[in-house]
This record gives sequence, C-alpha cells and structure tokens, in this order.
Amino acid sequence: MNLEESLEMIERAIGDLREINRDIPVVVEGEKDKFALRKLGLEGTIIVIQRGRRISTLCDFIAENYREIIVLTDWDRKGWQLYRKIEKNLKGRTRCINDYRLILAKYSMVKDVESIPSFLRSMKEKLGRKTSFSP
Repeated sequence: MNLEESLEMIERAIGDLREINRDIPVVVEGEKDKFALRKLGLEGTIIVIQRGRRISTLCDFIAENYREIIVLTDWDRKGWQLYRKIEKNLKGRTRCINDYRLILAKYSMVKDVESIPSFLRSMKEKLGRKTSFSP
C-alpha cells in the first residue's frame, strides 16, 4: 500500500470516528490524546483514563453509563495491555469497539494517539495536500 492509500484509510477512519463519536464515547489514555482527537474534529464524549484510578472503577462507570465505547488506547505494548484489561473488565456489560485503533495502528507510522495530527500534517505536506484541521 502506498502513502496516498494509507493516508486515505486514516482519513476515512477519522471521518467515521467523528461521526460515531456523536453517540459513542471514545476512551483514551491521557489528556494529550484527548486534545489530539479534538484537533481532528471529534466533538463527542472522550473519557480519559486517569492515572492512579483503578481500571475496574473506570469500567464500572462506563458499564453503568454506556452500552458501547470506542477504545483508542495507544498501539504500543502498554496500550495493548490496557485495551485487553478494559475489554476483559467490560465483557458482557459494554461493547468495546477496537476497529479504529487497529486501522490507525496498521496505516499510521506512529504508535500513539497524540501523534496522529502531526503525522497527518507531515503526510499531507509530502503529498502536497492541505490539512483540514488546525495543527
């Protein structure tokens, strides 16, 4: 897959995320991740995993308030472990959508959510395209 095709896949995923986030919250690891998603145009609920807070407590809150969530933890080792803990904790209570995480992990050349806006900006510059978000 070439650069243009990868960029199109990422842009399509982000466009879909903007749409679905109107109804379904996104769970991220930190405030920088939340800020990056806001830069990309997500306007819905974004839940930040707070340091020191038990995953089980977070998952109980999620299960009480949401039928489904989009898990967008980083795609490094820690992020994969965190995703598995969340999914395991919510099993049978709340549906965890992982599709966008997998697309971003596969097609971007970064390993975390907070790097996506700058990655997209640099890719678009290489391809001579304008960005649709503020850097």
